[in-house]
Amino acid sequence: MLFGGLFIVRKRTLSAATSFAVLVSSAALVAGTAGQAAADSSKALPMSSVGDMVVDGVHRKIFISDPYLGKVVATDYAGTVLSTVTGLPGVTGLALSADAGSLYAAVPGADAVVALDAQAGTERARYATGEGTDPQYVALAGGRIWFGYGNGDHGDIGSVDTSGAEPVVTLAQDTELNYSGAPRLVSSPTDPNAFAAMSSYYHRFLLGTYDASTATATRTARTAADVGSVGMANDLAYTPDGDKLITATAGNRHRVWRTTDMAELPSYASEYHGTAVAVAPDGTVAAGSDAPYSADVFVYRPGETKAVRQYDFPGTGTSSGGDDLANGALAFEPGGSRLFAVTTASGSGNARLHVLDTPTKSLPTVTVKVPATVGVGREITVSGTVAATLGLPSGTPLTVTRYDAEAPKGKALGTRNLGANGTFSFTDKPMAAGNATYKVAYAGDATHVGASGTAVIKVTPYKTALTLDQNRRTVNYGTDVTYTASLGWTYRNRVVEIWADPYGPEPRRLLKRGTVNSAGKLSVTTKMTRDTWVTADFLGDTRSGWAHVGSTVYTRAGQASTLSRHYKWSKIGTIWYQTYHQTGDVLLTAWNNPYPGRKTKYEVQVWYAGAWRTGSEDLAPLNSGGMAYILFDGAGAEGVRARVRTSYVDGVSGDDVNSSVTGAWKYFNITR
Repeated sequence: MLFGGLFIVRKRTLSAATSFAVLVSSAALVAGTAGQAAADSSKALPMSSVGDMVVDGVHRKIFISDPYLGKVVATDYAGTVLSTVTGLPGVTGLALSADAGSLYAAVPGADAVVALDAQAGTERARYATGEGTDPQYVALAGGRIWFGYGNGDHGDIGSVDTSGAEPVVTLAQDTELNYSGAPRLVSSPTDPNAFAAMSSYYHRFLLGTYDASTATATRTARTAADVGSVGMANDLAYTPDGDKLITATAGNRHRVWRTTDMAELPSYASEYHGTAVAVAPDGTVAAGSDAPYSADVFVYRPGETKAVRQYDFPGTGTSSGGDDLANGALAFEPGGSRLFAVTTASGSGNARLHVLDTPTKSLPTVTVKVPATVGVGREITVSGTVAATLGLPSGTPLTVTRYDAEAPKGKALGTRNLGANGTFSFTDKPMAAGNATYKVAYAGDATHVGASGTAVIKVTPYKTALTLDQNRRTVNYGTDVTYTASLGWTYRNRVVEIWADPYGPEPRRLLKRGTVNSAGKLSVTTKMTRDTWVTADFLGDTRSGWAHVGSTVYTRAGQASTLSRHYKWSKIGTIWYQTYHQTGDVLLTAWNNPYPGRKTKYEVQVWYAGAWRTGSEDLAPLNSGGMAYILFDGAGAEGVRARVRTSYVDGVSGDDVNSSVTGAWKYFNITR
């Protein structure tokens, strides 16, 4: 070694690795959704279970019993609670008097039938039926209150006569029939002295009709002994003429029975586990089932055996299936068109009232088809079908609306007529890039509710030309560089953004955002201090596509070095040398633009045997100001001619955020 070296520096840790940021932008439109076919609604009820439901058309109330919490809740037709009567343990069956003045409730936990004031929502009277009778269902006929009581092994019918000074309770009105479970009861809509009873437990199915014109119920008909078990029997209802009974039992049908002789008639198709049945005054039938994964309610118009409408209740509980239609929890609005249903959430039991506004109208299903993608302004075919339980004739008008970036609220495309077999087809040219939604709607009529369907197509924009100059240019540290972006044809937007992303952790920054000039150009000048990825971005418009282009400009590191502490200058040949005594030190001061962890490389060569030969080289850390101070000891080096230079070497000097640069040689010699 000809020289010993000493450098003075404050060390700093290496910064995070260099990263690049690439701007990516996209536009998407979600517009237009199929409208609800009808204004059906639902509302949660403050109940944990459902025993029965009765609709009061006079006071426009719905009464629902809650056996678990022992209460009867009264709501309006929207499900808003109007009153609650508590203290009714196990309350199940309900029956409304003909004048809607009284509501009767079977309360097995109290062994009583309780009369409530239907208007005030308060308890009016309580009739004890006998210890252990457990009355569960009630009906009104012949001026008396009839109740079904008993258990799974034996059920029977009792009555309460309130016509005298004291109520008279009579039990065991039909011991011969021996119902399984407390029989469910229903009053005849045509004969005030008639009612029907049905087994409620699955041991055996029995269905009977009774004449209640005297103090003792007289059975007028019963099902045959060979009917056998049909599982749990959960509800029954008369038809408006009183000639038939419809029962909700196990199996995928609601069975129909003739009241005169209990002969079985053609049934109504439904789902397994029938839970409820309701019949409107005009003969419309609603057959309800507990079907978590399929339709819950089937509605049949008078005289028809094909359901005009189906309902599948959504799930609000903890299980994967839909909510359960409660037993006996279907009822038509007296004098109106609505159908009421009460469900319980699987896993939680929370109850919900559903108001089905137009149950007798067919709900069309509108299916719309479009291609997956298309270019702006290219013609497409929109096609589809309209299917309904009541078919729509050819020529039925359909309204078409397109939603896109240029018409987010929708652009009416006119009316198209339904073709043969419920199909439709038409052409269009979407003119806005992004998602275009086509909505095809049917307004509805006297027998159909309105319905619509949508389909979404991705519309690709015109390709936009965008360039940026200066790519792959190398400049010195501190050089001002002007970048010019050139934008080609666009539909409306003429704004371009120019961004700089220097190598290293320095954040990406916006250099300029502006409208290009008449020549389509936008320029900006910036001072270069690092290698920099400069990008130009056009964000697009409704027809012109997003464009992004980049330009990398390399920036040499800043570099400077000086020698000091010499005592004179000497010219040897054509070169000037800084001359030092051998008793002194040579001080090399080096600078590069600072960066965390950066080092400068120094190289020393000596003149020997007619040529410059490398004596030593090393890396010296820079302080926070980018400075390094290196001392060379000249002791024993008399007569030596040398030169030194410093460099920043990309990837070697501790980082890679600048391009390499090497300084000029500094010459010095040593004398005595």
